Amino acid sequence: MSMNGIDISNWQNGIDLTKVPCDFVIIKATQGTDYVNPDYDRAYQQAKNAEKCLGVYHYASGGDAEKEAQFFIENVSGHIGEAILVLDWEKEQNKNFGVCDFDWVKKWLNYVFKKTGVKPLIYTSKSFMNRFDGIGDFGMWIAQYASNDVTGYQETPWNEGAYNCAIRQYSSHGRLSGYAGNLDLDKFYGDKEAWSRYAAGAGKTENKENTSNVSGSTLEIAEGVMKGTYGDGDDRRKKLGSLYDRVQNFINHIATAPIETLVEETLAGTYGNGDTRKVVLGTRYDEVQNRINATHGNNSAIYYTVQDRDTLSEIAEKYGTTYQKIASMNGIQDPNKIYAGQKIRVK
Repeated sequence: MSMNGIDISNWQNGIDLTKVPCDFVIIKATQGTDYVNPDYDRAYQQAKNAEKCLGVYHYASGGDAEKEAQFFIENVSGHIGEAILVLDWEKEQNKNFGVCDFDWVKKWLNYVFKKTGVKPLIYTSKSFMNRFDGIGDFGMWIAQYASNDVTGYQETPWNEGAYNCAIRQYSSHGRLSGYAGNLDLDKFYGDKEAWSRYAAGAGKTENKENTSNVSGSTLEIAEGVMKGTYGDGDDRRKKLGSLYDRVQNFINHIATAPIETLVEETLAGTYGNGDTRKVVLGTRYDEVQNRINATHGNNSAIYYTVQDRDTLSEIAEKYGTTYQKIASMNGIQDPNKIYAGQKIRVK
């Protein structure tokens, strides 16, 4: 028994996980001690509502291992017990890669296990996996590609069976219906029950005092914070409990992010629509909305997400326009080539 799935980061910002065929989704949550994927919570909630098996990962920067582990825990605390936890150990932007791999990774893994009761998996390349021999009872997620050719799901990835792992990532050039770009494709060697066992762990945690009765997505809770629903200072921290850091990081990101970043995230749906967007963006709402209006037309502009088997002429007929006008507005060179998941302006 096995399952097919994908892993995503902010590179796939706005991906509609209800339309992409997958048994599981592993989502980048954090990196280092100061980065939270701005699309993390939206993607997580969408995948959860679509009843996908879930995973979340931290991309190591090679700083203080325990501080990075704690930062990860703070930002995924609301999902511990239902999502597989993963450490992503790669060379890029990681100052300790190839320097003290075993010790750093062991320290991070042990800290997360101690605090959550869940044993994380280690993601690394096949050429590096032997560096972690003897590290303990932690599952391995191994990346090894036969080539960079475009592919769909593979029943038997290249070199399968040559080594043991819980998850195999066998392509970074996967193409699936519902999304127009490249995707990482993965195979999990187990069923949903096995996945749940990885996620649930021992069920022991040192952070139980940090629980909260507050529920909802980060966006929903952030809107409540901006409206004053949860008070200020220590009162807010107490009411939000383990959710506090994740929500506060979301709000802080809005306050400090470049306008270009906020525009991109707004168009991807990160901040909702209507009054929700106005409340959450706060003092930056006008700045963001004015930039959107200037670069993407006024509020009367209408956008459409291409569905499987759509044609440009059919879409044009639906909206009372012509395929030539749609192609011109969106810079589409060949009207016969549109892709499921592609967002286009129709008016």
